[in-house]
This record gives sequence, C-alpha cells and structure tokens, in this order.
Amino acid sequence: MRQPLSLSARRSRTGYLFCLPGLAFLALFLAYPLLYNVWTSVHDVDLGQLLGGAERFNGLDNYRAVAGDPAFWHSVRLSLVFTLASLVLQFTIGFALALLFARPFPLGGLLRSLMLVAWLLPPVVSGTLFRWMLDGESGAYNALFQAVGLSALSHDWLTDPSTSMAGVVFANVWVGVPFNMLLLLVGLHTIDPELHEAAAIDGASAWQRFRHLTLPLMRPVSVTVLLLGLLYTFKVFDLVFVMTGGGPVDATRVLSLYVYEVFFTFFRFGQGAAAGLLLLVVPLLAGAWYVRRLRHEEEAPAGGAR
Repeated sequence: MRQPLSLSARRSRTGYLFCLPGLAFLALFLAYPLLYNVWTSVHDVDLGQLLGGAERFNGLDNYRAVAGDPAFWHSVRLSLVFTLASLVLQFTIGFALALLFARPFPLGGLLRSLMLVAWLLPPVVSGTLFRWMLDGESGAYNALFQAVGLSALSHDWLTDPSTSMAGVVFANVWVGVPFNMLLLLVGLHTIDPELHEAAAIDGASAWQRFRHLTLPLMRPVSVTVLLLGLLYTFKVFDLVFVMTGGGPVDATRVLSLYVYEVFFTFFRFGQGAAAGLLLLVVPLLAGAWYVRRLRHEEEAPAGGAR
C-alpha cells in the first residue's frame, strides 16, 4: 500500500507544476532554437538543402569560413566601435541627468517623464525618425543649421561613410540615455543623504563628495547599467537596419547585420548559424564576468570575518 505524500512533498510537487508553463516556454522559445542553431552551424545547409532535407555534416567548416571572411572581422570592429561609443555616451549623459533629477525642482517630474518617451518608442520608429532628421536634403538638422546661419555644417550624414556611424551612434544614444538615467537615478536615491551632509560639514567640496562618496557607492549600480547596455547594444539590429541598412559601403554593417545578410541574402544558413553563435561570445563573456563578480562580492564579507 502506497504511503501518502508528506506535506512538504506535496508542496514541492505543486511548485514544480507551477513552474512547468515557464519551463515549457523556455524550452520551446529559447532552448530549442539555440540547440537547432548549434546543429545548423555544423552542417552544410543552403536553401535547397533546407527544403530537401539533405543537410551534410561538415564539422567546424562553417566556423572556419566565417573566421576567414574579412567582412566578418570588419563587422566585429564596427560592432565594438558602435558599442563602446554608445555605452560611454549613454552612461555619461545618463549619469549627468540622474544627478540633475536627483534634486527636486519645478517641473522636474514632467521633464523626467518626457525623457522616457525616447526609451518607450520602438527602435524602428526611432530609427525612422532619425533617418528623416539626418537626411541630407530635407533633414531637420541641416534645416536648423541653415536657419541659424551655419550652412557650412550641413552634411549628408547617413550617406557619407565617414559620418554614418556617428549618426547611428547618435540615434542609439538618444534611445538609451533615458534607461541609463532611470536606473542611475534609483541608485542615487539609495545613498543616505546624511553621508553627504557629514562630508560637507567636514569641508569636502561638491566635487570631492561626488568623487569619494557618490562614485564608489554607485559602483554596483553602474556596473549593472553598463552590463545591460552592453547586452542590448552589441546585438542592436533594427535601429541600424532602418537607418542605413548597413551602408553606405558597409560603413555601418555591424555584426547583427552581417548575420542577417549571410542568412537571408546569401542563404548560407550553416555559416549564418555559426556567425550567430559567435555573436553571443561577447555578451556571454560579459555575463560570466558579472556573475563571478557578484559571487566574489557576496563571499567577501564572509571571508573577511574569518
């Protein structure tokens, strides 16, 4: 005769049952596509073979082909430039705005809410908006320069290879600044105001308080904001695709656009899958570093107490 389950066993079974929908979702929309992508990356798959089911195993040939493609490394360099420039500008401007909104002032809440519009808009909408504003003939920025007598600064921003990347970075910064500002503002509100008051009484200037109090106390939040920015920015596709399509002459073909072209322009699905997996390397390394850092911080107090 079967023994009845204990209360703790029934609760555990109930907990697993509640987890099943989430696990099923992850398995269907995350694990399966990822595993299928890994399978495709080690097979010779083009459009005809995909439809006919005649894929041939080729080991690491797709990875060798991608690694030997100069266009791939060109896209890697562009992605690193795009990501680094966007992160530095987003974080710097976001931090400055967070410091501004940390102190109450008239209409501060309204201005903060209006700034979030840039983050709430879909990237396709933001890209279309900036493509219009940076247009060489009818763009708003060139019209503004002409209106204030600075016609010499008018330029075909997105059709010139020397300035197209700057235009795309400018648009991405506009999109990302509100997100950085919001998280950093939350971090600033967690700092005890009495610390700044005590430092001011001791004669510390505003810069000294910022350097020796605010920055060290904001380090955990800052690292999180930069990591999230890296994870999002390195894989940006829609904004760049809408604004330039990777041009002109591949001046803005970041790694995500390279993967897209290999997949849907040349129909080299095996190489596209390999390039897509290589696209995950930087975010995975950043995530692993962050997890290791968190564990180190959690173990530090215990280690220091011994």
